[in-house]
Amino acid sequence: MEKPMNILWVKSGPLFPLDSGGKKRTHAMLEEISKLHHVTYLALLAEGQALHPDESDATYAAVKVWLPWRETCKRSWRFSLDLLGNLLFSTFPYALAKYRSKPMMSWLESHLESARFDLVVCDFMFPAPNFRNLKTEVPLILFQHNMEAQIWSRLAETTCNPLKRFYLNGQFRRFARWEEKLSRLYDGIVTVSADDTAYARRVYRLGNVRGHVATGVNLDSFLPLMDPTETKGMVGFLGSMDWLANIQGVEFFVREALPIIKSTVPDIRFKIIGRNPPNHVRRLSDTDGSIEVTGSVDDVCPHLKACDLMVVPLLSGGGTRIKILEAMAMGVPVVSTTIGAEGLEMTAGEHLLIADTPREFAEASIRLLESPGERARLATNAARKVREEHTWQYSTRQFLEHCNTSRVNN
Repeated sequence: MEKPMNILWVKSGPLFPLDSGGKKRTHAMLEEISKLHHVTYLALLAEGQALHPDESDATYAAVKVWLPWRETCKRSWRFSLDLLGNLLFSTFPYALAKYRSKPMMSWLESHLESARFDLVVCDFMFPAPNFRNLKTEVPLILFQHNMEAQIWSRLAETTCNPLKRFYLNGQFRRFARWEEKLSRLYDGIVTVSADDTAYARRVYRLGNVRGHVATGVNLDSFLPLMDPTETKGMVGFLGSMDWLANIQGVEFFVREALPIIKSTVPDIRFKIIGRNPPNHVRRLSDTDGSIEVTGSVDDVCPHLKACDLMVVPLLSGGGTRIKILEAMAMGVPVVSTTIGAEGLEMTAGEHLLIADTPREFAEASIRLLESPGERARLATNAARKVREEHTWQYSTRQFLEHCNTSRVNN
């Protein structure tokens, strides 16, 4: 039996509400880890932010430590000033610079000196700047849910606005520099896909990458399976709508693919499911009555069940797509771009349809909308694979094995 460990898990903020793939992954894995090990969860809490009612009682950690942090509202003049200051006076990308925290640095320095922890996990790249200049004998693991520089590079490549492309390219270069530099601070790096592992080794030439863990699904939350042969006239998109890659993907679908779909299936409706959509996304429903923008929802399941298929029209991004696995676990067939399904070991034509140009994407969607039998075939194959290969118990076991390798090597 594995010996219990005292684990320090460091993240940029609270986990609840579980409204993003990264939060869901962390929460599910910590729930499994906490069954055997003692977990201390260390994170930043923005001034004035109230903890979600479920956060305090959640069992993902035995101890939770919240450190004060000031977050600038994106819609304020101060945010624009912060961006300008970062651009002129910092070498960090803004998305990393904003999480540099003296309280977190001090907490880590004082508590890791005693070495009462057996393992420290930095969850995502965002808290990583706080580990600079840290001296400790405790093994350090960086859990990379994404290759952040790759995301910014793709965003720049697929942006038409020259000024925006200039800014995104600058953020990409900063991320590339710091992602490599900060990654070298850790005894081990664990990614969430074989593609990300290969990227870290090939692009950054890192020798401390231990491997990847499969993305899991809380299967009990997505039962029972829906009937994929029942036609509802609804296409769905699921994803956090405050993430630039998702916004870009939705705009691409609405502008380029949806009109082609409507030329064949005129009564089709499109539902955008996800938290914090910006105003210009909300306005899509004002200009087209067939589009619904839900905003934040307590439970995505009823919304997914109302869909004939889910589209993942991403042109940029990284990591793996929990939302695809969740849809598949429910029996909802998926049409995705290559990038949208990147990192998932799914076979095109067997578990989902892959299409990259607007016309190909529209035609794949029409094919499923007009063929209940094809929807059922893909949905059945995908649901079976998810239930056999994507449990959180398996993913967590993989993660701990990678961590133990780092402990031994340390």
